[in-house]
Amino acid sequence: MSADREGDSKAAERSVSRREAIAGLGAVAAAASGVFRPVPVLASTPEWRADLFAPPVPSLTQSRMLGVPFNKHETVRLAVIGTGLRGRSVLGEFLAVEGVRVTALADIVPEKAARAAKMVTDKGHKAPALFTNGERDFERLLQRDDIDFVYIATPWEWHVPQAVAAMRAGKHVGVEVPAAFTIEECWQLVDTSEATRRHCLMMENCCYGYNELLVLNMVRAGAFGQLKHAEAAYIHDLRRLLFEDKDEGIWRRAPHLSRDGNLYPTHGLGPVSQYLGINRGDRFDYVVSMSSPEFGLTEYRAAHVPAGSPKYNERYRCGDLNTSLIKTQQGRTIMLQHDVVSPRPYDRINMVSGTKGAFRDYPARVYLEGMAGGERWNAIDTVKAQYEHPLWTNVGELARKLGGHGGMDFIMCYRTVQCMREGLAPDFDVYDAASWSAPGPLSDASVAQGSAPMRFPDFTRGAWAGTTSTG
Repeated sequence: MSADREGDSKAAERSVSRREAIAGLGAVAAAASGVFRPVPVLASTPEWRADLFAPPVPSLTQSRMLGVPFNKHETVRLAVIGTGLRGRSVLGEFLAVEGVRVTALADIVPEKAARAAKMVTDKGHKAPALFTNGERDFERLLQRDDIDFVYIATPWEWHVPQAVAAMRAGKHVGVEVPAAFTIEECWQLVDTSEATRRHCLMMENCCYGYNELLVLNMVRAGAFGQLKHAEAAYIHDLRRLLFEDKDEGIWRRAPHLSRDGNLYPTHGLGPVSQYLGINRGDRFDYVVSMSSPEFGLTEYRAAHVPAGSPKYNERYRCGDLNTSLIKTQQGRTIMLQHDVVSPRPYDRINMVSGTKGAFRDYPARVYLEGMAGGERWNAIDTVKAQYEHPLWTNVGELARKLGGHGGMDFIMCYRTVQCMREGLAPDFDVYDAASWSAPGPLSDASVAQGSAPMRFPDFTRGAWAGTTSTG
C-alpha cells in the first residue's frame, strides 16, 4: 500500500487521523505531570491500513498460518517473560498503547520482575502476578487464563522452549531476535504454531523503522522497478557489552566460543525480506558464507580485562566479520553481514536495487532513474512526502517521543496491539521467524564446509508460491 495522497476525501480522512494522533501527544505531557493516558490506537482505514503483506492464502493452505488473522481482542492481556533491560524497555512501549493490560511477569531475578511490576503500577494499572521461582517458573505463568499474548525477552537459548510452551498453552507469542538457534528449533516453532493455531512472531523492531517502512512503500509503488539485489547487515561494536559481568554480558559472549558464522542475522535481513516478498512469492533457496579471522575479542580482552580473570581461559572461534550470500528461488541475491567486535560505526546497510533505481541507508539516500543531477545519490528527504508510510504519518511523532530506537519499538508494539484489537493478520508470522533465523545455523555449516552452499528448508511447505506480497 502506497502513501500517495490521492483524492480530497482521502486526504481529509488522513488529516483527521493525523490530528487525532497528534492530539495524543497530550499523553506525553500528561505523563510528565503525573497523569498517564495511553496512546489511543487509531482504527485502520482503507486509505492507510498498514497490512504489510497479502490477504489470507488460498484454501488449500489453510493448515498453514500464512495470512491467518487474530481473533479480535477488545483488550490485549499481556505477559512478559524476561524483565531485564530489553524486556522492561518493550514493556514500557506496550504500556503506552491503549487497550493493553499487563497481567503477569516472569524473571529469574526477583528484583528485575519487581522493577517491571512497578512500571505497571506507576501507570495506574493493577499489579501483575510475579513468577520468580527459578528458570522454569514461566511454566506456571503460562497456565493462567488471563493472557492473550506472551512477549519473550530472555537469553537466546530459551526462546524456542518458552515460545513452544506458550503456544501449547493457547497463547500467541512474540519472541525477541533471533527466534531460533538451529534448523531443528525453527521447525519446532513452525510445527507448533500450525498445530496450535497460535501465532509466533519474531519481534523484529527494525522492520518498523522509518526508512524501512518508507522503502517498503516505494517497493510496493514500483519505484525501484523489478528488484534484483538487496544488502543487509548487523554491524555494531558490542565489545564492552560482551565482556560485562551483568545483563547480556553474562550469556551473549558464549556463542563466540562455539560457533563461526552469522550469530545475529535478523535486524538487517527482516526489512529486506519484506522488500523482496520472502515467503510471499519468493523464498530463500541457498546460502554460501565465509568468515574473517578472529581478532576482535582476543585483542579487546587483552586491553581491558584484568589479568587472572577466568575469561582468559576462553578461546573465541567466531570470525570477526561474517559475509553470506543468499540466492532466492526467483534468482535474486542478498548480501548479509555480521560484525559486533570491530570499532566501526553502526550499520545495517539496508540496501535494495532494482531496474529503476536503488536505496541505501547509513546515511539514507536514494537514486531513481531520471532524477535531477544525473547518476548520483539524492537525500531521502526528496521522496518522504510521497512515500512516507502511514504508520509513521499517523503516529510517528508520538513514536519518536515515546519509543526507543528512534521510535521503531513503539511502532512495533502499537502495530501488534492494533492487529490483535482489529482482528488482522500479523505483519510477520512463524515462517518469517524461522526463515530470518535460519541464516545463523546455515552460515555456521557453510563456513565449516569451506563456504559450501547450504539449502534453506521451505518452512511454508510450498505455500510461499501461492501468495504474494502487496508489493
